[in-house]
Amino acid sequence: MRLPHLICLLIATASLCAAKLNAETPRQKYLDKDMPQNWAYNEFFSQNLPTDDYWWKTFDDPCLDSLIAAGVDNNYNVVMAAHRINIAAQAVNSSRAAYFPQLDFSGGWQKARSSGGLGQHIMDATTADRFALGLNMNWEIDLFGKITQKVKASKKAYDASQAEYAGVMTALCANIAKSYITLRMYQAEYRVAQEHILSQGKILKIAEARHEAGLASMLDVTQAKTLYYSTQASVPGLEAAIHSTINSIATLTGVYPDSIYAALNIPKLLPDHRQIIPIGVPAQLLRRRPDIVEAECQLAQYAAQLGIAKKDFLPTLSLDASIGTAAREAGDLFKKQTLTYTVAPTLSWTIFDGMARKAGVVSAREQMEIGIDNYNLTVMNAVEEVDNAIASYTASLKNIAVLEDVIENSNKSRELSLDLYKRGLNPFTDVVNAQLNCLTYENSIIESKGRALSSLISLYEALGGGWDPSQI
Repeated sequence: MRLPHLICLLIATASLCAAKLNAETPRQKYLDKDMPQNWAYNEFFSQNLPTDDYWWKTFDDPCLDSLIAAGVDNNYNVVMAAHRINIAAQAVNSSRAAYFPQLDFSGGWQKARSSGGLGQHIMDATTADRFALGLNMNWEIDLFGKITQKVKASKKAYDASQAEYAGVMTALCANIAKSYITLRMYQAEYRVAQEHILSQGKILKIAEARHEAGLASMLDVTQAKTLYYSTQASVPGLEAAIHSTINSIATLTGVYPDSIYAALNIPKLLPDHRQIIPIGVPAQLLRRRPDIVEAECQLAQYAAQLGIAKKDFLPTLSLDASIGTAAREAGDLFKKQTLTYTVAPTLSWTIFDGMARKAGVVSAREQMEIGIDNYNLTVMNAVEEVDNAIASYTASLKNIAVLEDVIENSNKSRELSLDLYKRGLNPFTDVVNAQLNCLTYENSIIESKGRALSSLISLYEALGGGWDPSQI
């Protein structure tokens, strides 16, 4: 049998093996179970398919818009994620380079001296020198698609890096928005504390005046002072919380606190928490989540790597060739007689390697199974996050509605208790309790509004973005 016939036979055999290996590739399963068609809590929501947009614009706060814009430009996590995208893109280019032959150029001069004492008789040593130029080529031909599989794996890694970037961006915008809401919440509580300090100061003067007139005991004065000073004691903690929250926002936006402190230290009202959120079919919504996209891309990458491991069982066809010139004198290098060349097509096939390739296939298959499990877990976590955000927002809306009635009646109770105290019909403890209740309930509704807004932000984050209001 001639050598070309033998090579053709080997290639045909390898092709049959390749077909068998591809047929044995396991079907990629994704979700273990179907996702729910509707969320558990949908009282305040209408079903619709969202579109990607700037979801934070729904809060209609130019200050928040500018902070998020600064964070997108300056945040170091975003910058590092962008660098990782570039690294993955270059990895794709590196994998594609294997499609092409590798060329090496060499040139040099050699002088050698051979010993004359290697034979039976001592002879004179010989010396020789020569110039040489050459071009060498090595090319692995992608006969069975191994290089193609490597390129596919690197492309999926690149897609995963883009999804990671989107996830970093989504988390960044959500964290800036949540920190901003927290800041406005602390500022609102600070404003309430100042208002109550002013009101309690007036009540303290009333208690002192009644004590001086002999209409009240010193106990009323001490109770009024206790309430007044305890409210004042809460102010430094709020000031520290405001300061630290501004520092957090500065870190998220990639700037130093001094550059934004003056602008953010000016109190503003909390954005409107009352919004109708359109929520579509979970399977359609969740597939755009960056972490789910990333998990899906990683799974495809692992599947491609399994294919690479299997193709290690197939032969490798390569072509080595060189062309050059060699002569004793440099001026003779380009003469016809000094031309040299070699052409060496090679088909190599590993017959036995101590089961190393089999172990590699098993390892790659297990890695793909991990990717499948990670994908399923990511989807389950996404469903949980969305459902929790909806439940939290729903509870906050109900809590705010009740607290509004509580505050209205608490204010009436405070006015009535003070009026009755002035007329000597009620003890001062009723005034103190009414003041404390008003302060507590006003702080509670501020915190509930903050929770509602944070839940909205968490919902935007859980669904990977916002919606087009015109579709509601």
